[in-house]
Amino acid sequence: MKKGIHPTYAPVAFRDRSGDLVFVSSSTLTGSGQTVEIDGATYPVVDVDVSTASHPFWTGRGRVLDTEGRVEKFNRRYGTGR
Repeated sequence: MKKGIHPTYAPVAFRDRSGDLVFVSSSTLTGSGQTVEIDGATYPVVDVDVSTASHPFWTGRGRVLDTEGRVEKFNRRYGTGR
């Protein structure tokens, strides 16, 4: 590998504010200038919009779509095509 062209790969704390979840993983992201202390170590923070703590699939708060109504509406509008 060439020296000096690759981004720094270091531990970063990812924070999901809506789900109150903070986890540490290695990344090339540098963070927003804020830091957080976890277990005595200080990490830069990257705020994320969605994580397993707030995603509807993982929390069980997902919506069920009425696909039958959509198919019937399509058939009424365009016919069966036969």
